[in-house]
Amino acid sequence: MKKWTLLLLAAIMLVLAACSSGEEDTATETENGGESVTIQGTNGEVTLDQPAKKVVVLEWTYAEDLLAVGVQPAGMADIESYGDYVNIEPQLDETVIDVGGRQEPNLEAIAEIDPDLIIGVDFRHTAMLEELERIAPTVIFNPYPEDDSINLYEEMETTFLEIAKAVDKTEEADQVLADLEEKYEESAAEIEAADLKTNDVILTLAYSGPQAPEIRVFTPHSMASIILERIGLNNVHEPDQFEVFGSSTFNVEGLVQYEDANYLYTVPDEDNIYENQLAGNPVWENLNFVQEGRTYDLGPDTWLYGGPLSAETLMDQITDVMVNN
Repeated sequence: MKKWTLLLLAAIMLVLAACSSGEEDTATETENGGESVTIQGTNGEVTLDQPAKKVVVLEWTYAEDLLAVGVQPAGMADIESYGDYVNIEPQLDETVIDVGGRQEPNLEAIAEIDPDLIIGVDFRHTAMLEELERIAPTVIFNPYPEDDSINLYEEMETTFLEIAKAVDKTEEADQVLADLEEKYEESAAEIEAADLKTNDVILTLAYSGPQAPEIRVFTPHSMASIILERIGLNNVHEPDQFEVFGSSTFNVEGLVQYEDANYLYTVPDEDNIYENQLAGNPVWENLNFVQEGRTYDLGPDTWLYGGPLSAETLMDQITDVMVNN
């Protein structure tokens, strides 16, 4: 009898221990706020104890990626200029703290935020990675891979999904990309119905160079060009070499080879080369697309290097100027 009593007591103690352990596990999980998450950047794998809640972004595109999944960055570089180029919804909250320039962010301002994660860009922030990592876990992305093994649109999607994972918004990110696919179909139908004289295009970004106007013509490898192709337009620019940043730079004479295509362009208001340097320029004025009125101004706030929301904005702006005007 005593033996059975001892066995029963031992069993009860095991059950109580198990319950206690389960309670402790639940408390630990609640305290941590979720499971750890690992994200992949050019600086390797970065593991967070839990999804990030306070994120500092040092590049505009990564702020856009957060906004796309409903997360406001805690801090961001160069907020003042962001709105001049990036035209998306939702907008940044007034609560987002400016942490200095994109090239040289203010480390003290970042540290004061006490972020869970810092997101930087390879060509600007790798050199200061150790300083950033002293403040918080830091992941670096490279939007411009050095070969054509991945195009710049694919890189955009990959980085967007990694950032969404970091803030536990993978389902929301998948929905954003699914909605974008539907938008491509809608825009392609609009372009097709417009029955344009030609669907051949070049897409350009122009600015004043040291000697003369310089015009970036986007390559088929670029994110913006792939968006064009997805809606039924044909980018006729074929570069002589791989362009890591997704564009070739020409002067106005270099555009002659493309004069039978439609000319899509964005240019800053404060540096409008078409109204200034090229007004009355005989080479420019005699290009077929100028003569035939096939130049399409996409507006100064067309960000050709952004994420999924900028992709949607670009589609809207293209269809607006090519179909509705």
